[in-house]
Amino acid sequence: MLSGQNPLNFSKIGAWRNWLDAVTANTHAKRQMRKCRFDSGRPYYLYTRNMPKKLHVDIETFSSADIASCGAYKYIESDDFEILLIAYALDDEPIKIIDLAQGELIPEEFVEAMNDPEIEKWAHNAVFERLSFAKYGFNVPVEQWYCSAVKAAYCGLPLSLDGVSKAMQLEEKGKLSTGKALIRYFSIPCKPSKANNMRERNLPKHDLEKWSDFKRYCINDVEAEREICRRLEGYNIPEFDRLTYLIDQHINDTGVLVDINMANNAVRIDAIFKEEISSKVKELTGLENPNSPAQLKAWLNNATGKSIQSLAKDSVQDLLKEIDAGAASDVLKGRALMAKSSTKKYNAMLSCACKDSRAHGLFQFYGAMRTGRWAGRLIQLQNLPQNHMPDLDLARSVISDNDYDLAEMLYGNIPTVLSELIRTALIAPEGHVFAVADFSAIEARVLSWLAGEEWRLDVFRTHGKIYEASASMMFGVPIESIGKGSPLRQKGKVAELALGYEGSVGALKTMGGERMGLSVPEMKIIVDRWRKANPKIVKLWADIDKAAKRAVESKKPYRLRSLLFECDDMAMTIQLPSGRKLFYQDAKMGSNRFGNASVIYKGMNQETKKWEDLETYGGKLTENIIQGISRDLLALAMAGLYRKNYKMVLHVHDEVACEVESDMASAKLDDMCKTMCIVPDWAAGLPLNAAGYITPFYKKD
Repeated sequence: MLSGQNPLNFSKIGAWRNWLDAVTANTHAKRQMRKCRFDSGRPYYLYTRNMPKKLHVDIETFSSADIASCGAYKYIESDDFEILLIAYALDDEPIKIIDLAQGELIPEEFVEAMNDPEIEKWAHNAVFERLSFAKYGFNVPVEQWYCSAVKAAYCGLPLSLDGVSKAMQLEEKGKLSTGKALIRYFSIPCKPSKANNMRERNLPKHDLEKWSDFKRYCINDVEAEREICRRLEGYNIPEFDRLTYLIDQHINDTGVLVDINMANNAVRIDAIFKEEISSKVKELTGLENPNSPAQLKAWLNNATGKSIQSLAKDSVQDLLKEIDAGAASDVLKGRALMAKSSTKKYNAMLSCACKDSRAHGLFQFYGAMRTGRWAGRLIQLQNLPQNHMPDLDLARSVISDNDYDLAEMLYGNIPTVLSELIRTALIAPEGHVFAVADFSAIEARVLSWLAGEEWRLDVFRTHGKIYEASASMMFGVPIESIGKGSPLRQKGKVAELALGYEGSVGALKTMGGERMGLSVPEMKIIVDRWRKANPKIVKLWADIDKAAKRAVESKKPYRLRSLLFECDDMAMTIQLPSGRKLFYQDAKMGSNRFGNASVIYKGMNQETKKWEDLETYGGKLTENIIQGISRDLLALAMAGLYRKNYKMVLHVHDEVACEVESDMASAKLDDMCKTMCIVPDWAAGLPLNAAGYITPFYKKD
């Protein structure tokens, strides 16, 4: 502990910062002294010869904000946010715990390590520690922070500390089973009661035994994080992906502006509309609670004479086709309107918008294991409804003005209107617009390039109409005869979307083949014709499958075109042309569900949400590779925009949106598209294309 210091109340962040300023100044002076050079020309460290390289850290905190709904940025922004505990270790030294909540002071070695740019700061989900310490005056640049969650995800492991600890069998070093209960006790407000003397918060003094467990819990997190780093030390994230992480943090820090007024009024108007619908349904049915599925199903069973098992969206639509107009039909339509979750996204925006009216932290770096794609957080921008309304400006104006009567008169189906307007609640600030640039058919282009399917590459080098060209190849008709509304174009489109990764009739069904009126025999014909038209892609699936099996069986590197397959005791990896690797943990040979030889690896089962054996095959590996390469191209495009000082605020799939000055928007958009189309050396011959639009609010063009 620092000598000559009286205990401070560290919940008073201003007092803490004054103390930190003094210590930091002293630390800076010592750092300059230790780096002085003597006549020998070799550096000599004045007070320690073995300087640490890494600072591993974990904190426990308190805030009245609900982090699950508002996110880390708003949670930390809360006026009552407080760091309670800091556990840390320098390299492999013993882990130490600092009990700020009970008045302990931060040792000088910690302050010094935090302020030393040569020491890497490591944490699991490092953005939380970075933002938390920044509020306490540790202005550590993001470049000095490293995230063990990102490192784990890069290596094909789960993002969460609990998940990766279990996958790597670190349970003894991971979370205590009581961890969640301890967080509920100390880190969030408690409900006042006679039993707790009407207090609204639990402090260490209220249960010293639990507090001791909480400190051990914090220490265990550092031990687990440090062990993850140690075990994965031999697997380096490429430098360009390190830069991508820093750009990701910059985008999350910048955030996107939310139209608070519009979002609030959308929620209000939706509530009024649904109350009216609920009253009408109540009047028609006589039910006390028409929102109760059990009550409503019983009434509908009696009214229709049918046995209704589900009130899910698809079931309701199917039932409406089977019954005549009347009370039951009106009730089902009302149910569909009441069930529409039009305002969930608006509520999410309001929950996470900070004091600057911006939503921060919307993107999870490496959220999709292996491919490295981003995942959405909070608002979940990756699954926003599309907009098809002809006049978005008018609809936005009506909702922003809170004019319920006009909204009902103009649109009738208010939930659908609100759903289409969700994107538009994200806006550019005054004097600016969004310039939105999007890669064109990026996965289809990359697949054609990697396979060497020349006729497809020619399409992308010229007119780019892959749906029409695919239909032309499949059905032997001139491309000029296939118009935008042609049934052949629709068949070409569904084939392109469904069949590139060894999909068959099932994939066509998933992509809407049956809704298009295609029978199973017709879909089988489309599959056969598409594969016949794309023999090099079909061969690519088989070649990738063989390469993976050969690497796993022989444990020797195997190169296929610009890909490198390797397998060691931890994982099979596929090195992409960029140098980045896809990881398949604990890969081995086994049998798939059909009894055929298959590469089996450990991964997160998306249905059971458990870490277990998964099977794979050539088409699935091809999908991972193509999506990984496409992601790398987006990352490089973002790096190009970042170097040009574009203010990126969001990106969705293969699209990037930047805030640009209104009077320079056209030129900026043109430059953005050109920047995105710069082909890296490792993708020579790939025909990239990007296009975009300018808008004062986000939308689907």
